[in-house]
Amino acid sequence: MTAESQPEAGTIIHVYLPVYREETITAQIERERSACGGGCKVLYMDDENALRDVAGEMLGHIGYNVEFARDGAEAVKIYSEAITSGKPIDIVGMDLTIPDGMGGAEAVQKLHDIDLRVKAIVSSGYTNDPIIKDFKECKFQG
Repeated sequence: MTAESQPEAGTIIHVYLPVYREETITAQIERERSACGGGCKVLYMDDENALRDVAGEMLGHIGYNVEFARDGAEAVKIYSEAITSGKPIDIVGMDLTIPDGMGGAEAVQKLHDIDLRVKAIVSSGYTNDPIIKDFKECKFQG
């Protein structure tokens, strides 16, 4: 972005945007799909229906198989059942704050007790939460 300005004459602002290339987006989606052989299982935990719906649409669009949990207790149950069935969850996305249930901080500890290799990603609308800053110390990978 550049700007040219002259007193009493006005201002001209030039905005330069990158060219949209369909093949670039398609290549990126294919790369995401191939990261897990096109069938990664994702468990997404959030108490808000709208966020679960959006996450499911986005993750499903790029080839992930998505399961949902409303709170940490349900996430732990689903994760445990997936291991028992021989079809484990590859990645877990967890909201930190669940007003009427177990949040991500407690749930990730329980998941870690079940599976030391659990791959959990923290999510929160509260960016000042200390867990966001020190996520690895709290057993999250990202």
